[in-house]
Amino acid sequence: MFTRNQSAVQMAAVRKPDCLMALVDVKKAYKTDVGDFYALKGINIEINAGEFVGVVGKSGSGKSTLINMITGIDRPTSGEIWVNGQPIHGLDENRMARWRGRSMGVVFQFFQLLPTLTVVENVMLPMDFCRMYTPKERRARAMDLLARVEMVEQASKLPSQISGGQAQRVAIARSLATDPPIVMADEPTGNLDSRTADAVFQLFEDLVSQGKTFLMVTHDNELANRLHRVITIADGILVSDSRR
Repeated sequence: MFTRNQSAVQMAAVRKPDCLMALVDVKKAYKTDVGDFYALKGINIEINAGEFVGVVGKSGSGKSTLINMITGIDRPTSGEIWVNGQPIHGLDENRMARWRGRSMGVVFQFFQLLPTLTVVENVMLPMDFCRMYTPKERRARAMDLLARVEMVEQASKLPSQISGGQAQRVAIARSLATDPPIVMADEPTGNLDSRTADAVFQLFEDLVSQGKTFLMVTHDNELANRLHRVITIADGILVSDSRR
């Protein structure tokens, strides 16, 4: 039996056991000289385990803000965000970092590779941070992930010695380092040529078939048409949510 203080989201989770992620009336406001600017205006979304979801919309529509809410990189002004039963809107920074390290892989739009670490060391870093695997296993796993994105030959190079497209492939490998159940990606193929983008997308599809959940911001209409589900954001509002 639920008490009065238990969230409606918790009750919904019992009714919908496949629901992995839930955003409830999420709003995000930023202070400006002329008052608050709302990047998100009351977003409600439920995502089930094993879905491959695309988020589309024009530049400035709120797509990246939405990703930042779910990953905990930024916090909502109001509303609730639940991921795998965890109310992440209520976590402090230390707990958030630990939770994110084990539970979620993130592919940033601008790579965010550490410039003083080699390619393979960048991929190993999340495993080091989360104290997962032995040092030998970390390197072996990192090299296997680099092989999957065709970057093994660049493993000993620094990020400054590889191209932007190659750096994005490294960032994708790093996002999978701790074997997270969820991967969030902000334009993960935007800096890749069409052949590499297709190979990376195929990798994502393979991982979804193995049970992972992907949420991907994309401007690529061709890729969006291959997704299981597409959410469209405009001016901070969810305007459509279509499944194929």
